[in-house]
Amino acid sequence: MNIKVSRRWILAGLGAAAMPGAALSGSPAASLRPRMRAADFAARASGGAEGVIARFGLPGQVGCAVADVTSGAHLDSVQGSSGLPPASVAKIVTSLYALDQLGGNHRFLTRVIATGPVQDGVLRGDLVLVGGGDPTLDTNALADMAARMKRAGLREVRGRFLIYDGALPYVRSIDAEQPDHLSYSPAVSGIALNFNRVHFQWTQGAKGYEVALDARSDRYRPEVAMARMRVEKRQLPVYTYRDQGGIDDWTVASTALGKGGSRWLPVRKPGLYAGDVFHTLARAHGIALPKPEMARRLPTGTELARQTSAPLREVLRLMLKYSNNLTAEMVGMSASAAGGTPPTSLRASAEKMSRWAADNLGMNDTHMVDHSGLSDASRMTARDLVTALVQVRRHGILKPLLKPFPMRDARGKLVQNHPIQVDAKTGTLNFVSGLGGFLTTPDGTELAFAIFTADLDSRTRSKRSQDEIPRGARPWNRKSKQLQQKLIEHWGAMHHG
Repeated sequence: MNIKVSRRWILAGLGAAAMPGAALSGSPAASLRPRMRAADFAARASGGAEGVIARFGLPGQVGCAVADVTSGAHLDSVQGSSGLPPASVAKIVTSLYALDQLGGNHRFLTRVIATGPVQDGVLRGDLVLVGGGDPTLDTNALADMAARMKRAGLREVRGRFLIYDGALPYVRSIDAEQPDHLSYSPAVSGIALNFNRVHFQWTQGAKGYEVALDARSDRYRPEVAMARMRVEKRQLPVYTYRDQGGIDDWTVASTALGKGGSRWLPVRKPGLYAGDVFHTLARAHGIALPKPEMARRLPTGTELARQTSAPLREVLRLMLKYSNNLTAEMVGMSASAAGGTPPTSLRASAEKMSRWAADNLGMNDTHMVDHSGLSDASRMTARDLVTALVQVRRHGILKPLLKPFPMRDARGKLVQNHPIQVDAKTGTLNFVSGLGGFLTTPDGTELAFAIFTADLDSRTRSKRSQDEIPRGARPWNRKSKQLQQKLIEHWGAMHHG
């Protein structure tokens, strides 16, 4: 097997190694490596990994593998070549792909450009908000850009106010099979704001419900005009959505609301959403803008303001920590566009990443349809992931970006000072669970591992309910996570020096 590692990738790893460990991995203050009692380990290890899985009796399929990081030897595997949905564990591969194609110091750029001259505070031309694929752009950043335009003397725009989001292809929903109202499956394009989520808040008064939709941050709370909500007297469905003349038009069942509350809803028109909020923030700074319109092509002009993201390495660390799907899709498609030509679709970008993973990491049996793992149509094998983890560990690329995985006792309580240290990425869908990363045994032996579990028959049946958490999903996923820990403890017992 020929594993290829680019110079940019190695530099990304060196940069990660140079960053403080506490900032990147959230290392606990207390050591996690006291010596484990041999008798306790032997009891846990009896029967091998197959015995652990059989005794647990988790419905569905289980695929797992483990390898020694130093030698690269594969030590154990149960159905390790079976392709299963990786869920958010897929974000590991997306991170490696982005680091290789873009570099760890890459920054995403959002700009405001003018197509004409600014004379006496008046722009005699169009003002264009240009998205550059930044998944972390928020309301505060847009407000800062509006403030910089004001300081530059802009007061009025005589032309149009345009939004360009064509740096990446438009995707209506990351996974079209998800219910419309779930904020973790928003639209994707070359511009995003607040992870393409709008805040919905409701309170019950004497005359019915009062609702508000806004793009809130810790500093601002601008209302939005491109989305609206109506409360209707009904039982089901809880939410409905339609595109009404360029507006995200929502309804909600009154019986589901109670006296008050709030939640985030997905945005289906990212460009108009960003333009709507920027229009409000500019007005607050005394700048009169026309109603936002979408630009099909990127105009040329003079830059008036810009917003730069944190380095990609930090964007990826936060993506892995919070498992943000939009970040994964925008970063993955940006990596696919690094050669100069944007991918034609999300699926095409994911296929390009799969080919890259096969060519560079030996992941020949991995076939992704997205970059986040939200779709259950993606397939990854435990052996593929472990092979990749061994390779990248040698270059110090990934582990600093992963967060510690908490070990728990039989009652689900956190175990302080557990003798096995785990740095990993979790993945969870209804009736799908994954875990992949690195474990360190009490004597310091480091192993790469991957565990994928899925009850696809139950998942298929559960989709008919359109519930966020269908019946049976919560206990199944809980049991799957318990199995993951049992396997980690088993490997820690069997494969230390």
